[in-house]
Amino acid sequence: RGSAMSHLFRAAAREWRRTLSGGGAQTAASRARVFASSADGSGGGASAPEAARRVAIPPDGPGLRDFIGSDAGCGASGSRTVWPARGMEEASTSTSGATRRHAYIETYGCQMNVSDSEIVASVLGASDYDLTDTHEDADAILVNTCAIRDGAEAKIWARLRQLKAVKRDRELERRRASRSGTMSSRPAPVVGVLGCMGERLKGKLLETDGLADLVAGPDAYRDLPRLIDAARGGGDQGLAINTQLSLEETYADIAPVRRADAGPSAFVSIMRGCNNMCAFCIVPFTRGRERSRPRGSILDEVRRLSDEGCKEVTLLGQNVNSYADTTSPSAGGGGDGDGAVVTTDGPHDAFERYYAPGFKSVYKPRRDGAVRFAELLDAVADVDPEMRVRFTSPHPKDFPDEVLRVIASRANVAKQLHVPAQSGSSSVLERMRRGYTREAYLDLVERARRDIPGVALSSDFISGFCGETEEEHADTVSLMRLVGYEKAFMFAYSMRDKTAAARHLTDDVPEDVKKRRLAEVIDAQRKGAEAANAEEIGRVHCVLVEGQSKRSDERMSGRTCTNKRVIIDGVDTFAEYSSSSSGNDSPAVRMNSGDYVAVRIDRAGANTLYGTPLGRTELTRFHRIHGASFARCV
Repeated sequence: RGSAMSHLFRAAAREWRRTLSGGGAQTAASRARVFASSADGSGGGASAPEAARRVAIPPDGPGLRDFIGSDAGCGASGSRTVWPARGMEEASTSTSGATRRHAYIETYGCQMNVSDSEIVASVLGASDYDLTDTHEDADAILVNTCAIRDGAEAKIWARLRQLKAVKRDRELERRRASRSGTMSSRPAPVVGVLGCMGERLKGKLLETDGLADLVAGPDAYRDLPRLIDAARGGGDQGLAINTQLSLEETYADIAPVRRADAGPSAFVSIMRGCNNMCAFCIVPFTRGRERSRPRGSILDEVRRLSDEGCKEVTLLGQNVNSYADTTSPSAGGGGDGDGAVVTTDGPHDAFERYYAPGFKSVYKPRRDGAVRFAELLDAVADVDPEMRVRFTSPHPKDFPDEVLRVIASRANVAKQLHVPAQSGSSSVLERMRRGYTREAYLDLVERARRDIPGVALSSDFISGFCGETEEEHADTVSLMRLVGYEKAFMFAYSMRDKTAAARHLTDDVPEDVKKRRLAEVIDAQRKGAEAANAEEIGRVHCVLVEGQSKRSDERMSGRTCTNKRVIIDGVDTFAEYSSSSSGNDSPAVRMNSGDYVAVRIDRAGANTLYGTPLGRTELTRFHRIHGASFARCV
């Protein structure tokens, strides 16, 4: 079915190109046929139930409901990820006879954007595109963007200006070649803006100094081949933009194309969107409402990754632990690692029933009969006991006891919780619309440390939110010191339009005060991390080796179960880990990416641990020996 649908998509794309190259106006019926081909899932064979849910596109073109369906249903950074080329050949042709083109994808921001770029790569690969690792070879340059803060968007604007120069130089080369009568080079590449910044700014990106040729929101990636062709043909800019958000789209039927250098780890998207509507956050406006991917499709993808030798999966979602699959019947599993039933019996109040004690939200959760996060996490961990499981990014409200029990009981679920606090002041938290107090948050931290021995905690913090006083800021610093986070993502507040804060509050904390407060928060976190990591010295951790250290070919790098970076002395270790004090007589072997190695921690900094390898091991064997993900050196 996937091959047939890919053929249909390519046929529709060729029809679109013929219409544009003919110079005439494209008919509404032709546009509808091309859009319907894209919306029907070309680029990954849709399942029969999904195909049955789709509706015909009207002859006058797609409307709002054609994008969003009828059923109501990030801390990002400025780091850049580039997809390495896979199978790229000059002037290669597809099985359909069409010349294959080349696409270059740059990704900025959170892990969810990285996962989305894998979806984009799959969609394009099914439509006669190969990936290239340099923009010089590209027919289409796609920039997957972040809009969480002004700083993130500023980096994208700067990059788009650089890419405009690339387009100009390519066009000049083409003109010179044409005048000299030599073989002309390829036309200037199409530059597209994808993701959250595209969703937020929409047509403004097409109107600003010719910096972008197409815009696609996070729910429009199936439409990218059509958008690229529309941008290539020129004419009406309105044909090269799709920022409609969906209440259904999860890309569950599309197999991601992962980076060639991704190492032993992989991302698996399990839900999209966010309903929390925190006062400071743009995500609900750029990612839309929450919708969860069917449990079965997630487990199928995890099984494929296990068969391919993947050693770690990270479950992804804008609010990952609010996962609630209402399309699959709940098996009632999850809670103690061996099928204990999590019933729907409990308090009548939905907050008490589904959230951690003391937490609320601006909406009432509807999760009766759904497969919830604890059950999914338990099922994913059961796929392969030798595959470590992580998840991000969660909301603290969605850590009920059943989730903590699964994390504690499953040896291969990482003993690390990201618990975004945002502030240590109850009054600021109320203005942020976070749905909890400082006291409720600290109670959650206490339960997590009680139920999950050795758990590492990380968090997010915003300094200088609207109306923040010195006393409220001091509450945040004191929370940092009290909890002692191993890691935190900390930023000065940046007001985003459309948010509740932009509508109802005033960004009245001066920039110099924000920066000073942020520096104090960072200092408190660093001291807490140094103290927590100092306690690691002398412990033995089960470390997943990810590759060579970036600074030395004579060292390896990996991460602990608690998500701490470890630099491992040397490149060799014993073939088999022994906890015996009498020594180890197994032969020496080279450590490789994907190996689990027992490592004794010898020294520590605020961000990195350093240690000596004691031998290769397996997750289950290490836990069988020590009963935990780490142990004191014998």
